[in-house]
Amino acid sequence: MLNQRLSQKLLQKLSPQQIQLMKLLQVPTDQLEQRIKEELEANPALEEGDNGEEELTSTEEIFREEEGNNEESSQESEESNSSDELDLDDYINDDDVADYKTRDDSYGDDDEDNKTVPYAVSDTFHENLTKQLGMCELDERYHKIAEQIIGSIDDDGYLRREISAIVDDLAFSQNVMTEENEIIELLDLIQGFDPPGVGARDLRECLLLQLERKTQTKHIKLAINIIENYFDEFTKKHYDKLARHLKVEDDVLKPVIAEITKLNPKPGGSAKEDGSNLYQYIIPDFTIVNSNGDLELKLNSRNAPELRVSRDFRDMMVDYKNSSSKDKKQKEAIMFIKQKIDAAKWFIDAIKQRQHTLWSTMYEIMLHQYDFFLTGDETMMKPMILKDIAEKTNLDISTVSRVANSKYVQTEFGTYALKYFFSESLSTDTGEEVSTREVKKILSELIEMEDKKSPLSDQELMEDLRKRGYNIARRTVAKYREQLDIPVARLRREL
Repeated sequence: MLNQRLSQKLLQKLSPQQIQLMKLLQVPTDQLEQRIKEELEANPALEEGDNGEEELTSTEEIFREEEGNNEESSQESEESNSSDELDLDDYINDDDVADYKTRDDSYGDDDEDNKTVPYAVSDTFHENLTKQLGMCELDERYHKIAEQIIGSIDDDGYLRREISAIVDDLAFSQNVMTEENEIIELLDLIQGFDPPGVGARDLRECLLLQLERKTQTKHIKLAINIIENYFDEFTKKHYDKLARHLKVEDDVLKPVIAEITKLNPKPGGSAKEDGSNLYQYIIPDFTIVNSNGDLELKLNSRNAPELRVSRDFRDMMVDYKNSSSKDKKQKEAIMFIKQKIDAAKWFIDAIKQRQHTLWSTMYEIMLHQYDFFLTGDETMMKPMILKDIAEKTNLDISTVSRVANSKYVQTEFGTYALKYFFSESLSTDTGEEVSTREVKKILSELIEMEDKKSPLSDQELMEDLRKRGYNIARRTVAKYREQLDIPVARLRREL
């Protein structure tokens, strides 16, 4: 018995322009300029500048003229004609205006072009430690050992690598034989560097190093005693046990605890190995302005220079048309030019489409969250998911996701990531759909207003929210609290 199956597959092939667009949609404004520079370097047919109005000779039938002049074999003629029968008006007419740069109220501000973003230049965390090491009088051997120790310190300032492992590293990589006591001796030297606490092997040692650098007042000595002997009680905020052990009253213990909490648990801080990341600046992709109660959306196109197809490449097409003799090498050259012009046009169109897609998507987000952009009140924020915006813009959900990723909007109330405005919905007692962002805001306010000596538990927070009409479970309260980076009640307790 013969079994026959009929299967049908739907395959979608993306065009080069679609691929360009998908990639460009994910590029934020601060990186767009660099992406355009890369394309300018890769494609000689693409250049910056305005497109002036000029009349160029039409070459609609450039290759068609060759059909009568060339008497090659029929097969060769067919192969060449298939590629040569092209309308070259699209390649030599200079009418590709970069309209994404057209200035109006919706697309950027002329004054923005003249603004520059200052970037601070500074030493990295490890470079700073190495400079301090250079001021110490050490011989070459000890200097190498100290450099190895500094290189083993993490970005947050801690030395988590075992001393024995550093000994092995020096033996195998530097051919320096040493002992653990020498490593510890030099580590003590490095722990005296700035910032205080650097080179500590755990949090306890980090806090002690910082306290020992302070003026040894009564409170500081008591703080050292707590960290040395009652560290577990301190981390668990068992202040009643601390008061009993130290035989002090709460009014004495409170300023001591305050001294400890002011210390830096990560002496390396925000320092990065890349000096350029020491200070990061957010360049907003959009700006929303409140003009007498009406919201105006502007797209930041400062980093998108005007682009055009190179006039030199267009002139080559004209010269080819006017040439009386057209050999095979000339034809190969003109096909190369055609490919480059195609790539240039695809990129220009992709930039245009990017700007249009960004603006239309942000416009619908603005309309959806209109009340929030007017007032800045988070409780006015409506539930919104990617599907809601996709339906309004007639875009795919994945496209909206690409637009929302790594994009920022500047408002009168601060600069927000676009992902901030997307949230799930929650039903109240009255059946009204509210944003989970609103619930988190109220939850944060409840915790802020609580009695710090007796913080609210998740159960108590759940009951308070239900009194306000938000029926959510205790585990949901715990989830929202964790998302807000708020610790449990026991760890929020203060004296």
